[in-house]
Amino acid sequence: MTSRVLDFLIEAFEGQEVGEIEPLRFFSFGGVRFKEDLVQFQESKFWALKRHNLLIFKSDEPEFEYYLFLNTLLEVAEHYFQIEELYTLSGTLSLIAHTSPRRILTVYNRKEWKRRLEGYGLEPMTWKGPPAISSYLLWVAKKRGIPGVSLWPEIPFYLASREDPEAIRVVLSFFNQRFRLGLELGWLEREKQEQEEKILDLRRENREIDDYICRLEKGLPLNEEEQVKLAREIDEHLGKRG
Repeated sequence: MTSRVLDFLIEAFEGQEVGEIEPLRFFSFGGVRFKEDLVQFQESKFWALKRHNLLIFKSDEPEFEYYLFLNTLLEVAEHYFQIEELYTLSGTLSLIAHTSPRRILTVYNRKEWKRRLEGYGLEPMTWKGPPAISSYLLWVAKKRGIPGVSLWPEIPFYLASREDPEAIRVVLSFFNQRFRLGLELGWLEREKQEQEEKILDLRRENREIDDYICRLEKGLPLNEEEQVKLAREIDEHLGKRG
């Protein structure tokens, strides 16, 4: 989801690549990816959206020297681009139905920053598990005096292996409102409707899957076996039909 949001913004505003962090100290070259017989090395690049005075940093997660990597990122962003605020984007799997509203859960590095973003429909995140790299980035940013927030849109767990157009839409809607981007997002509404129609076909064909989703829509839990089966059936159905 994160890549699609960033790629869309870069393309929509003709973003220009303005820098990168060399991967040598931070990534293992034994983990390179292959796509269409081409080697894909890990990348950590900066993109400038000059029309709206925004800077995007898109990167794989480093494997080594986390603290140095995050400090290097912020050093470049501060020194060369004079950033004033920071937004990180991730995603959190949730036991909700695809027909449910998506919330954007948030973590702030300053209390006053939370008050400043009131009115955007953001909700505090209560997850107490191991911190993500975005949490470390907020901490490093706080030490450097940069206010920041980490955005965690909810994604129905059974769409984890697919895209969730509604989660993408709510994130882009937030940025649209926050930075007055003037984006037209009707295409995501159409993608959402197409996806829901495909899932509805499966619900009509498979009463057990329909029952699972009905329970999620009512806020009722599924056990682990039911969750696995629902995710598998949805993934196979969307792949077959889409």
